[in-house]
Amino acid sequence: MTARLRVVVTRPVAPEALDALRARCDVRVLTGESALPDASEVKAGIADADILFTMPGHPASGEVLSAAPRLRLVATLGTGYDNIDLIATRARGIPVTNAPGILDETTADLAFALMLAAARRLGESERFLRTGAFRGWRMNDFLGLDIHRSTLGIVGLGRIGQAVAKRARGFEMRILYTGPRRKRPEDQAGAQFVALPELLRTADVVSLHAPLSPATRHLIGAAELAQMKPTAILINTARGPMVDEAALAAALKAGALAAAGLDVYEREPQVLSELLTLENVVLTPHIGSATQATRRRMALRAVDNIFAFLDGRPLLNLVP
Repeated sequence: MTARLRVVVTRPVAPEALDALRARCDVRVLTGESALPDASEVKAGIADADILFTMPGHPASGEVLSAAPRLRLVATLGTGYDNIDLIATRARGIPVTNAPGILDETTADLAFALMLAAARRLGESERFLRTGAFRGWRMNDFLGLDIHRSTLGIVGLGRIGQAVAKRARGFEMRILYTGPRRKRPEDQAGAQFVALPELLRTADVVSLHAPLSPATRHLIGAAELAQMKPTAILINTARGPMVDEAALAAALKAGALAAAGLDVYEREPQVLSELLTLENVVLTPHIGSATQATRRRMALRAVDNIFAFLDGRPLLNLVP
């Protein structure tokens, strides 16, 4: 009988996904005390792994992967894979798979929720009410900004960016987008292509949906924030390092920017302490894909990629 391959899962996922894996593989799930495993935990856990089933932000550097001499596949349930050292995997001939397309609509929902929450000061006003300070309707309490018929600037009109644009059309927003190249007409989602400086100068809301790369790291820094309207809002549900958080905090504190909504952070899971003190920023703990249905589908897609590997079939979502 052929020995069952060892799959190491860096943190628990949907029971259906684990049950499916256990039917065909020897499965070990790392269950450390912290939500995010550190490098030492993963290195110790994958020493005899044939397959690594990892998640966004979980350490998969070359040093970590070197602890698994038998490793034959890395599968992540996320769309992004910037936590995985692709140079190291390619050098060893280890394929990497991801799960694109599954979380698009759910993440777009959150991006729009952050947009509305930041514009209408929902976090600030809810905190006010919970303190018992609400004494009734007053004319000038928590005056926010209108989203309907405003201008939305989308940085990165990929699948999630297009899903955000679809929602924006329901709010009669004018939609601009920028990226390394123009999209095909059928993929523009009713958006107009402009260069980044024009988008920053024009948009009432700037929403980030580009992948993290050397070109997009600190794409939004002090100079870019200075180009935005003082009434503008910045939304980031993409990757934290795309924004210089210190510059963002300074702009929000100085009133150079009206508000921000963030689901991802530059040094995640750490959040810049200055941001935590500001009322004009809405902060959520990387929950863009956090619905039961979406997280289940993400885990099952990773399993599908693992099974394709086991069966010698083409991988569904091979990272190039």
